[in-house]
Amino acid sequence: MAPFRLSKSRLLSGLQCPKRLYLEIHRPELAEQSKSAERLFSNGHLVGDIARRAYPKGRLIGHTIDLRAALAQTAEELKGEGSMTLFEPAFQHGGALVRADIFSRKGPRHHVVEVKSSTAVKDYYLNDVAIQYWVIGGAGVPLDSISIAHVDTSFAYEGDSDYRGLLKRVDVTGEIEECIAEVPDWIRQFRKMLAGRMPKIEIGRQCSKPFDCPFIAHCSQGQPEYPVELLPRGGKVVEQLRAAGYRDLRKVPGSMLETGKHKLIWRVTKSGKAEVDARVRKLMRELPYPRFYLDFETIQFAVPIWRGTQPYEKLPFQWSCHIEREGAELTHREFIDVSGGPPMRAFAESLIKNLGERGPIIVYSHFERTAIKSLIARFPDLDRPLNKLIGRLRDLLNITENSYYHRDMKGSWSLKAVLPTVAPDLDYASVGEVQDGGDAQGAFIEIIDPATSGERKQKLTNDLKEYCKLDTLAMVRLARFLAGK
Repeated sequence: MAPFRLSKSRLLSGLQCPKRLYLEIHRPELAEQSKSAERLFSNGHLVGDIARRAYPKGRLIGHTIDLRAALAQTAEELKGEGSMTLFEPAFQHGGALVRADIFSRKGPRHHVVEVKSSTAVKDYYLNDVAIQYWVIGGAGVPLDSISIAHVDTSFAYEGDSDYRGLLKRVDVTGEIEECIAEVPDWIRQFRKMLAGRMPKIEIGRQCSKPFDCPFIAHCSQGQPEYPVELLPRGGKVVEQLRAAGYRDLRKVPGSMLETGKHKLIWRVTKSGKAEVDARVRKLMRELPYPRFYLDFETIQFAVPIWRGTQPYEKLPFQWSCHIEREGAELTHREFIDVSGGPPMRAFAESLIKNLGERGPIIVYSHFERTAIKSLIARFPDLDRPLNKLIGRLRDLLNITENSYYHRDMKGSWSLKAVLPTVAPDLDYASVGEVQDGGDAQGAFIEIIDPATSGERKQKLTNDLKEYCKLDTLAMVRLARFLAGK
């Protein structure tokens, strides 16, 4: 038997993909943690802190690195009599180790609460809590029940750091019986696998579900430049192509593809020649002037910080707009509020003031439409002018998806995928640290943190402005390209 003690997180990695677990143990230096994963961890810590507030007498078992010390402290605490609540107690059994978020004892009964920053109980959470249930029981502390606490999006923050009601607790004890019985088999299988050679597992759905794998770059080495996985919403089609031995989309027979979009991507990828629907030129040229190219940035907090807001509500704090008038140079207007106070009212009023009364407002997706509708719900007195803006919206993403494809887009019509194929002189790498929406949220959170220096705040604010400005300039260039200008 290989001498590997498996933590709960490693067992879950193995269930997602045995190769991922093997690399975590034997080649951890190959991992590349994404910024989105880091943000998930951050949200988890914030929500965990809120969960602990419900247990003011709870005691934290420390020793994040020294697991022996954590196990010893947990054992010592459990020797005490009476009711107790422990945060992060450690238990080991059968070659596995777990740390429970919240463990409580009341009389002879024991209960564990696993805290999640998600908004619902996900199916894969059942494996998570089943592992805890089996290990803790095997360690001599049988559980009477185990629950999952998740964020309740119906919660509305009323201020004064009162987060009672933020979390909804769901007892899942009755749902994990089958999973519990499988835990010892998982441990045996993974320990055997880890003692041998790395399993041969090809790129597939497991690389991103339920979580993005930090080893995807390593496992992608040697893959064709245009793999079959780039087919959007490929699902079963990609599985069938893989099963038939196809890896490179260019070698797939066209008869194996069914949807028009898949056939377009296959055709352009194989020929290397971009395709533009001739009808789009007329459509774009008929758009009246002035044209307003608009983009929003929003922030969403797992734990709300502004009165009257809800968990994960998308709250706009920045917009950029390039204005194109016939025969005139482009002009640019913008709004950003990084004061730390709620920016939504000023955001809405500035939109109304700067976007005029006429002319199409060109956006890239339904995102801005949804955000404006949320502003209307929040500020009913602005209903009329904001609804007028909605009536002027034109979705450039929808137009582009139905009229243009270049093989370098690799199955994506995101603005960042399209831009290099129509305006290679514009580069998101040139706008500093903020290069996507996730970066924008991270920058905003850092800016409003009182601990951030003034110099750092200014630098990130400038990066936010340049990033959002590039988004709307990119739309201008794309619109002109589609119009044949």
